[in-house]
Amino acid sequence: MLKLIHACYSYANSKVKRIVLFILLICFTLASAGQSDTSAINRKRLNFLIIGGSAAYAGTMIGLYHLWYKDYPQSSFHFENDNSVWMGLDKLGHATTSYWIGRIGYHSLRWSGVKEKHAVWYGGTVGLFFLTTIEIFDGFSAEWGASVGDLIANTAGAGLFIGQQLGWKEQRFIIKFSYHPTDYAQYRPDLLGKTAFERLLKDYNGQTYWLSGNIHSFLREESRFPKWLNVAVGYGAKGMLGGHKNLPDHEGKPIPEFNRTSQYFLTLDVDLTRIPTRSKVLKGIFTVLGFIKIPMPTLEFNAEDSFKFHILYF
Repeated sequence: MLKLIHACYSYANSKVKRIVLFILLICFTLASAGQSDTSAINRKRLNFLIIGGSAAYAGTMIGLYHLWYKDYPQSSFHFENDNSVWMGLDKLGHATTSYWIGRIGYHSLRWSGVKEKHAVWYGGTVGLFFLTTIEIFDGFSAEWGASVGDLIANTAGAGLFIGQQLGWKEQRFIIKFSYHPTDYAQYRPDLLGKTAFERLLKDYNGQTYWLSGNIHSFLREESRFPKWLNVAVGYGAKGMLGGHKNLPDHEGKPIPEFNRTSQYFLTLDVDLTRIPTRSKVLKGIFTVLGFIKIPMPTLEFNAEDSFKFHILYF
């Protein structure tokens, strides 16, 4: 394994080196997990995960490079304090991604027969590896820079999953995501996205991040309270036409003045993974869609409008 890493690393250019190194590191990590209990391991499934996961990882990194970094100049590796950018939503996005990739990594290793404890630690940190690669890209980009705040958010997301799985052997608190289209992207399509898919990723005005807590898990097991019903608190922001501030014009065209405003939400939610069903197909669908916040009647508070009630909030 060490000889393979050295050979690949020696013949690659600087960008490919980073991708190759992290792919091999994840392969080595998963292979190490598989050595922990050879009697229970399903080798075909584990090999499928290692090969398929590595290919998906490499493809995602290449895609992100072309989407975010290709058209910007490179620089020597450096750090940048961006804790206030996009009013903190960028950091919540990092934590959410780290949490869910870790959760998927854990379930994938358990599916392959890896022991619980090893699956928690190895699988739960996959998201941290993934996002650390993005920090490396940021660190070598003149437009951005590696962020200590991002690294903390990445660690927090992985830690939320690992801590709950070790302590409760279940996920009582889930980080979720919701999105709705906004009118802001038309003023800064270069930053907020030109297509619907780009706006889903880049328009932070339409993004809301939720901490959804399961009520039944804190009650007695015999309680008849619905096991799938959660209460959720959310955070979003609006009026943002730039990471740090709004500019009065773009490419010579004036831009309306918007107030950058934080939004806080309180609502109910559904934990799809706790809905009882014997269908493996439905269980799979519920697991895949588990990160999406189910639209519900929602109470909002923000400094601009005070309290607002939404019949359904996305």
